[in-house]
Amino acid sequence: MSRQYEAAEQSTLIDWSLRCRGKYPELGLLFHIPNGGSRNRAEAVHLKRQGVKAGVPDLFLPTARGKYHGLFIEMKYGKNKPTNAQREWMAALNEQGYLAVVCYGFDDARDTIERYLGICT
Repeated sequence: MSRQYEAAEQSTLIDWSLRCRGKYPELGLLFHIPNGGSRNRAEAVHLKRQGVKAGVPDLFLPTARGKYHGLFIEMKYGKNKPTNAQREWMAALNEQGYLAVVCYGFDDARDTIERYLGICT
């Protein structure tokens, strides 16, 4: 059930980014990395061969700001927590000069992006 809410919050974030990209063009670069979801065994094997990796964050904004090369966001909802694989990926991405964070819902993710881009002070 929390996956449905998480997906709805992420969809709301993407809708927001599309509405605001006229004023903030960088938001047009925000995209989802479709690593999650249930798949049949054959499809899972096929995707793994193509490079799908467990734990990669849900969203990426490939826009450098300050000392960061880009922003990765792992969306969560309610009491849902990141998996070990997600924590490992975020730590590795942070070590490589990206900002990788967990956001709980639309408001948190929007605020994080706005702070990252310097839209809000």
